[in-house]
Amino acid sequence: MIEISEIYLAKMDNGAHFSYHTEMLTRINANSKVKAKLTSQLSAYQAAIEKEDVALVTSRKSFITDEIATADSQRDALYLGLKNAVKAFLNIPDTTMQEAARILAQLLKDYRIEPAMQLDRQTGLMTNLITDLEGKCSAQVAALSLAPMVAGMKTANEKVRTSLSARTKESSTKETGMMKAARLLVDEYYREIVKYINAYALLEGAADYQVFIDVTNAEIVRYKRQVLKQKAKSNIPGGGENGDEGEPENPFE
Repeated sequence: MIEISEIYLAKMDNGAHFSYHTEMLTRINANSKVKAKLTSQLSAYQAAIEKEDVALVTSRKSFITDEIATADSQRDALYLGLKNAVKAFLNIPDTTMQEAARILAQLLKDYRIEPAMQLDRQTGLMTNLITDLEGKCSAQVAALSLAPMVAGMKTANEKVRTSLSARTKESSTKETGMMKAARLLVDEYYREIVKYINAYALLEGAADYQVFIDVTNAEIVRYKRQVLKQKAKSNIPGGGENGDEGEPENPFE
C-alpha cells in the first residue's frame, strides 16, 4: 500500500510552514487526476493558505515602523547638526569655546555613530552619547549653547527605543494569535486532503496516484532532514538514508 507519509508540521517555523503548503497546493493543481478528486477540499485548503499568507505579511509589517522611521530621521538630523556645529566651533577665535568644541569633537569621534547603523545598535550608542553630553561634558555643551539640540536628540532617540520595543511586543502578539490560528486551519485542511488521497490510492489502485505520492513523500523527507533536522528514510527505491529517529510524529497535532 502506498500512502503520503506523516510529517509534524507544528515544528516548522512560519516561513517553512507556508512554503511547504504552497508547494503542496501547486503540486495538486498540476496533477489533473488528483485535483479532480479534491474539488471542495482544494478550495478550502487554498483559502486557508491565503489567510496564512496575510497573517505572515501582517506579522512582518507594523505601523509602528513608520513612527520609528520618523523619529530616526529626526535624531539623525539633530546628530549631524550637532557634529557640524561642533566642527564649526573648532575654528572660532574664542579659546574657551574652541576648547569646549575640541572635547566634544573627540567624544563624537570616539562613539563613531553613523546614521546608516543598525537601529538597535545606533540607539544604544546614542543613549550612551547623550548620557555623556548631559553628564561629564555638560559644561562644554553649555559653553556652546548646544543643550536644546542635545535635548531634541534625546527625545527622538527615546522615541526610537520605545517604538522598537513596542514593535517587538506587537509582532510577538500577532504571531501567537493571528498566525497560530491561520496555521492550524491550513494544517487541518492539509490532513483532510492527505486522508482523501491515501484513500483513493487504496480504493482505486496506485496507478493514478503513485507519482504524486512519491514526489510528495520526497518533499516530506527533504523537509524532515533540512527543516526539522530529523533523520528520515526515503520511501522511494534507492532513496537511502537512515530510518526516522527522535520523538514520534503525530500529524494530528
